[in-house]
Amino acid sequence: GAMRALSISPALLQQNKLAPSTVDVAAVTKEHSKEIQSICDKINQQVAKSEQGRLFAVVHLCGKQFKITPGDIILVEGYWPPTIGDEISLDKVLLAGARDFTLIGRPILEPGLVTVKATIIEKTLTHTKTHFKKKRRKQYMRINFQRSPNTMIRINSIELTRPVENNADADALPSRRLF
Repeated sequence: GAMRALSISPALLQQNKLAPSTVDVAAVTKEHSKEIQSICDKINQQVAKSEQGRLFAVVHLCGKQFKITPGDIILVEGYWPPTIGDEISLDKVLLAGARDFTLIGRPILEPGLVTVKATIIEKTLTHTKTHFKKKRRKQYMRINFQRSPNTMIRINSIELTRPVENNADADALPSRRLF
């Protein structure tokens, strides 16, 4: 029989490459900046008068994202160091909002804009998982049991701590830049 080459020829490698695309960013017009400023003013008025209602947020915690509101209980799977009764502040807020508005971070909201306070209420183990191993005709059987730790967290409050600002230099800030 004929021998086949084990490697891919250079011609096949070159034809599948994608050319990098360039993204053009449009300049902000005066009308657009006025509209942005009016939206920021409306949000600030609602927050000042406490008319925004119940706030919600999406936070990044232990490699996962959670949509939360005040009073929610979330479950963090795996080992996590805080102990029962610890009050923590969740800093990685990806998104926050109410019924009439939503503040979206790129990738996270500015530090200090939204504070999320939470309390560790319970640390437990999961139910027992059984791992059964057997090799046929070898008199080999093993049963292993596994329980992994869980942490339950109660969200105490979500608050907007300062007015929302219309930053003209939004592209200069790394937290507001879109990649």
